[in-house]
Amino acid sequence: MEKKVFTESVKIRYSEMDFDLVLKPSVLLHFLQDMASDNAEQLGFGYSFIVKKNLAWFLLKYRIEFEDYPCGLYDLRLTTEPRGYNKLFAFRDFGIYDGEKLLGRAASTWSLVDLDTKSLVPVASALENNPYMQPFEKRENDLIYEKVRPLEHVDVEKIFEIRFDDIDVNKHVNNANYIIWAFESLDFDFRGRKKLKSLDIVFKKEIKFGNKILSQAEISGDITNHVLKNAETGEDLCLISAKWTDKAQKII
Repeated sequence: MEKKVFTESVKIRYSEMDFDLVLKPSVLLHFLQDMASDNAEQLGFGYSFIVKKNLAWFLLKYRIEFEDYPCGLYDLRLTTEPRGYNKLFAFRDFGIYDGEKLLGRAASTWSLVDLDTKSLVPVASALENNPYMQPFEKRENDLIYEKVRPLEHVDVEKIFEIRFDDIDVNKHVNNANYIIWAFESLDFDFRGRKKLKSLDIVFKKEIKFGNKILSQAEISGDITNHVLKNAETGEDLCLISAKWTDKAQKII
């Protein structure tokens, strides 16, 4: 079956921007996650299909590169394409556009998890060989995930308590919330001057209501590396590496 790119128009509201009308990174991740969920549902391997099998989709990692991060825009055009699977992982790409102008691209990796055993489930058999989920084929222009390394030292850290509204349909913290806690450790002046150039995120472990998050960051010029930990156990929950550029500058 020929692969198909799906398109959706999104209206950005003032509540989803910062004070310079820059799209909040957590909102962008919500846009991508919601589009992935809607598209999976449309193609027959979304929530309503997998919940009957006691399975859940878990997002494992992102690579996002920006030609120009969304600033001062009220409308975006998003695209997504299910890229297929290997034995235990499924892959999905996204495009972020201002009209026909490419603003950014994202690659993502997902797994299907048995909610009882917490083990990974082979994608093809779980989805009953859905024709819209074919074996993955690499392309020359695929984004390349960069390794997100552990912090060499901690420059800043903060602790956050998980709220009821942070929880998603799987009863654990929604993935988009991690970037809020990670970037909240950066000071107001840095965030006020910068916009994202690229982003790598690795989700390692879930966390639930009642726990606390320790957010730690290492800052080196326009590169920030972040780790989110379970504050009680010290387990790593999420690793993030971000490259930034000045808001006044175009991203090349």
